[in-house]
Amino acid sequence: MIEDRNGGIKNLKELECLRLLSENYVGRLAFIVSKNPYITPITYFYDAEENSILSYSAPGYKIEAMRKYQSIAFQVDDVQSIQEWRSVLVHGKFEQLGGSTAKKYLHRFSEGVQHTIAEKDNGTPKFIQDFSSRLQQRGIPIVYRIRITDVVGKYRGDFSVNGLQ
Repeated sequence: MIEDRNGGIKNLKELECLRLLSENYVGRLAFIVSKNPYITPITYFYDAEENSILSYSAPGYKIEAMRKYQSIAFQVDDVQSIQEWRSVLVHGKFEQLGGSTAKKYLHRFSEGVQHTIAEKDNGTPKFIQDFSSRLQQRGIPIVYRIRITDVVGKYRGDFSVNGLQ
């Protein structure tokens, strides 16, 4: 069998990209600090209603950086093996939320992550109580969303089991 030029790597359709975002809760956030790119893992919730990524953070360089330069990249992967994987890259705009809006979205984030973990891991997430107590210890976190402007994805292997082909 002759392998194609890109090694069997194919494009995910937009709907498949969004499904991958909704099936996961940990991704990598890329942002610029003093003209240098940084990448950090974050817990997130994909808000399908608003086509955005929700998250929170304590104050620090990540939040300061995104306030200064709001364009970000965000990546989520599902790697089964070197021959079977999916990857989604999101471009978007950082938006800090405040007041009652922040509380509303923090609640949506918390419930969304809990639901995603329960679906993905077939059980009740054990970390939610720990997660909630950490939020209370740190005071009010900075709640933010990434408004998705573009999403692209690639995959390799047979994901027809997941209904993706």
